[in-house]
Amino acid sequence: MAGIGKKATDKDYLEQWQKYCDNFRNATPTDANETEADKFRRKKRLEGNPEEWFAYYFPHYCTAKPAAFHIAAAKRLIGNAEWFEVRAWSRELGKSARSMMEICYLALTGRIKNLLLVSNSHDNAVSLLLPFKACFESNRRFENDYGKQTTSSKWTSDKFLIKAGCMFRALGWGESPRGTRNNEKRPDFILIDDFDTDEECRNEDTMRNKINWLEQALIPTRSISNPTRILVNGNIIHDNCAVKYLGENVADKFDIVNIRDKDGKSTWPEKNTEEQIDRVLSTISYESAQKEYFNNPMDGGTVFKEVIFGKVPNLKNCLVLVYADPATSNKDVSSGSYKAVGIIAKQGFNYYIVKTWLYTMSTAHFVEALFSAYNAAISAGAENVKVWIENNSLQAPFFEQVLQPAVFQYSEQTGVMLPLMTDARAKQDKYTRIEGLLEPINRNGQLIFNEKEHDNPDMKRLAAQFRNFSRKQKRMDGPDMVEGGVYILKQAEAAEALDRGIYTVKRKNKFKL
Repeated sequence: MAGIGKKATDKDYLEQWQKYCDNFRNATPTDANETEADKFRRKKRLEGNPEEWFAYYFPHYCTAKPAAFHIAAAKRLIGNAEWFEVRAWSRELGKSARSMMEICYLALTGRIKNLLLVSNSHDNAVSLLLPFKACFESNRRFENDYGKQTTSSKWTSDKFLIKAGCMFRALGWGESPRGTRNNEKRPDFILIDDFDTDEECRNEDTMRNKINWLEQALIPTRSISNPTRILVNGNIIHDNCAVKYLGENVADKFDIVNIRDKDGKSTWPEKNTEEQIDRVLSTISYESAQKEYFNNPMDGGTVFKEVIFGKVPNLKNCLVLVYADPATSNKDVSSGSYKAVGIIAKQGFNYYIVKTWLYTMSTAHFVEALFSAYNAAISAGAENVKVWIENNSLQAPFFEQVLQPAVFQYSEQTGVMLPLMTDARAKQDKYTRIEGLLEPINRNGQLIFNEKEHDNPDMKRLAAQFRNFSRKQKRMDGPDMVEGGVYILKQAEAAEALDRGIYTVKRKNKFKL
């Protein structure tokens, strides 16, 4: 917001101030006929149930039923006077609105007395403090139940004291937090919001200075003997960001919530429908979506510097297989890994990614993708196509108990029997394995993505995962699938074995396909 925090007469500041005040005033009518006794009982009931309190005093914020993660987060923050939480919630999940309602609740019920709102700059901190000021001045339900909160005409853009006794201050990183007491009370709530910026995160020295300032200047402003709540709102926009550092190394709770859960469903369906999410994600790149909505910054890898799209030869003249990664190992569940299915072809020294299915699909959709891939390969003229499924020791129970029965059931329904094989090799570190096998092939221009699939969303996701491939990346499911298919194809025997439709995969325990 341009100019916010520079002067109380700043035009932009005044326009935003008036907008917030009007919104709060219009949204919070009161019942003139309510008796004092009724008001006392209502107020007591609301204070005993924070979610009802939020809905009553912020009706224009609470337009959708809160999700389970909202309710759980509020209980943690309100119920623990000594608490440090980092909320890496996706855009459109209500980080700022929820924290504002929680803070107003704590301030008006007398549980906090001195709040610092900290952001990446003083101006930004002032802009984030503005709705708090407008709410305390213009929320008619606050005034009706808790009295007029403005204590003097000396409220400034970066500091004010409400009647309930809580001081609010805005502070930008690098500023001295000294002198931030409210009488004898040190800060007992520190809200760190919008602290990371893209440009600063790309500079390790800058981020080291910012984190040092948090740990050496800001946090020590709190009292040792009295409890303090510290709340950090943000997203994991870079591997080198304060949100990630504080969440992993300092916080009591690192709450990571994406726009969709590990099963690919909206985490707040009452507000964000699947169709609405699909629409928004379709308008931005895969990399941007991962960063802004899935806490997975993709800032470019250095392994696969180029992704090559080209023409795929007639599959009748290629060695072709379908390779699939069900992504069911315990290591992958927490990160919401994608399931991946791909048609991989080999001709001469070249490997072709003919088609792929890559997203957080259900088991049913995964099985459908297996059959779709097999049928597509056969329809394109490929011969002796086998369907390989990764099935290491962690995945074996899932394959035997869930996936294999689902495949057999689908076979009975369609009359198509998949030539199913399992890749049970003990795999080494995922990054090392993918980099070691695929990087030389890609560097030599021998890993080719089907140009006809260039605009397919699944192929776009796969190409993006290759472009952003690095040891730090969470999303390697597509390259992992391709590595599995290429590994098997590289083990194929000579042309005469191909003519017989038989080739050997060389591993610790050899077996024939």
